[in-house]
Amino acid sequence: MDDLLTFTGALRRDPKIEAWFSDLAPHRLMVRTWFERMRGCGPDVRELLHDGCPVACVGDAPFGYVNAFKAHASVGFYYGAMLADPARLLEGEGKRMRHVKLRPSEKPNVEALTALIAAAYQDIRQRLGLI
Repeated sequence: MDDLLTFTGALRRDPKIEAWFSDLAPHRLMVRTWFERMRGCGPDVRELLHDGCPVACVGDAPFGYVNAFKAHASVGFYYGAMLADPARLLEGEGKRMRHVKLRPSEKPNVEALTALIAAAYQDIRQRLGLI
């Protein structure tokens, strides 16, 4: 658990996240399904709004997030650099974080992105010593 990022205030369901999605901006709607998948990973998933975007955590340790921008949306992973990514969806150059860009004109690789979400959840549980 060395150097494990944590936030405070994660809730089972954060009303601020529902407000974020209720904006109905097209790119926010694109990532709602993916955030719901993060929520559904397990009964220990908590959430919070951090830096203006929805974040999924186990306890206070984040494993994934979604965000929306002008031209695209992103599904991101706090320890994405450590995840297996055979479909090569992950982008980014940071030490740990990676993201998958979603564009309205392109269909996402549902199977591969679903697998990344599940892997990120298992990864954070392992980092926390829960498995």
